Amino acid sequence: MLVADSVHLRTGWQAELALEFERRGERTVLAARRHAGPLVVQKPLYPEGDGVCHAIVVHPPAGIAGGDELDVGVRAAAGAHALLTTPGAGRWYRSSGPWARQSLKFEAGAGACIEWLPQETIVFDGALADLGTEVRLSGDACFLGWEVLCLGRTGSGERFGRGECRVRTSVRRDETLLWQERGRIEAGSALMASPAGLGGRSVCGMLYAAAKGLGAAAVAACREVAPAAGDCAVTLLPGVLLARYLGDSSEAAKSYFVELWRRLRPVLTGRAAQEPRIWRT
Repeated sequence: MLVADSVHLRTGWQAELALEFERRGERTVLAARRHAGPLVVQKPLYPEGDGVCHAIVVHPPAGIAGGDELDVGVRAAAGAHALLTTPGAGRWYRSSGPWARQSLKFEAGAGACIEWLPQETIVFDGALADLGTEVRLSGDACFLGWEVLCLGRTGSGERFGRGECRVRTSVRRDETLLWQERGRIEAGSALMASPAGLGGRSVCGMLYAAAKGLGAAAVAACREVAPAAGDCAVTLLPGVLLARYLGDSSEAAKSYFVELWRRLRPVLTGRAAQEPRIWRT
């Protein structure tokens, strides 16, 4: 059983969630779930039939404060297909000193697929946020996920002038590292203003897909798409396709990634895209 990591420093809300999906006949089921603290998953949903299990990951406090630590572990056994999302934006609040941390670990067995399609992450002015994502694939398993990061609450006139956000992402297949990225955004730093960095933009995002069937045709299809506002780029690395967004609109970023997902999902899974119902509520 996959178990979410324990942590050493306990100063805020501590939450762990471990989910296991299995293929039983033609149906993917949520075979096991364990949680501790304020992190739960709602009942399994099947809006596109038995083959894909949709699950909504809920963090009841609705925001992450300094000292909070969230650990999520998701395992899809051979042949299973799970799609996970969140009901609303993740909010990282201002900290008086302690860091807040989120660790996501995804593991997919041969022939399995995991889709991680969360709502945006909003990092408040003064927040100290550490976000880590680790993906491990076996055989011909596939993964598609995204992250939309909003620096400051620009809708209410707030900029990200204090604090820091750290982001780490890695993808491995059969223990071979395919791609790894680390980012460190210090509020008010030269990186935020530089044309070689964020260029003064407040929203950045990344979609990443790992599958053995990705090639030039998938890249070409994705490059036909452009966001309603902001800039984008699509790159194919060995075994991983990356799409990036940079702008000032989380809605534009999400809409852009959803359209890419519509084009990539049939390539990865042989299925047309079926949006989670929670997106429409």
